[in-house]
Amino acid sequence: MHITVSGKQVDMSDALKTRVSNQLDLIAGKYFDHALEAHVTFSRARSFFTCDINVHAGRGLMLRGEGEAADANAAFDDAAEHIAKRLRRYRRRVNEHARDEVNRERPQKARQYILRPEDDEPAADGNIAEVAVAAYATVIAETPAEIAELTVGDAVMRMDLADQQVLMFRNSASKELNVIYRRPDGHIGWIDPAAKS
Repeated sequence: MHITVSGKQVDMSDALKTRVSNQLDLIAGKYFDHALEAHVTFSRARSFFTCDINVHAGRGLMLRGEGEAADANAAFDDAAEHIAKRLRRYRRRVNEHARDEVNRERPQKARQYILRPEDDEPAADGNIAEVAVAAYATVIAETPAEIAELTVGDAVMRMDLADQQVLMFRNSASKELNVIYRRPDGHIGWIDPAAKS
């Protein structure tokens, strides 16, 4: 893990930098062994030190911990405990998800198709539906897919882990087919036909 230690109006000793690097490597290795980078910033506010830790633990997983104390080491310990607590919670959630997978019903089977656009020729009678089908009439790829029964949170996590733009799943609460997708603004969209208006 790449660790950057800096100070705002605080002189950083080599001993403190080494301690921070060792502790963060230990915490990340214990709970999340694929952490990418961490930024640790020390600053001084009146009579106490503050420590701000930002850890990029994985794709879409940013953790932040803050601490303050009379000295820089104690401020770091406070912030590091916040990071460790958040990593423990994340790890527990991943483990619970894995245990739940064993008890879940097997996913529903489906097929996924990729269509190639053809020439843009309108249908003879001008029917829009026929034009849309004719525009994408050639199947160029066909793969098996699964429609798993998941909660919305688990579906979002699975979509992120698979680095997909869209995921269809059976909602474990309503038993209906749902779709989540990544919007152009980076947020997640959710289509739930069972939702009441």
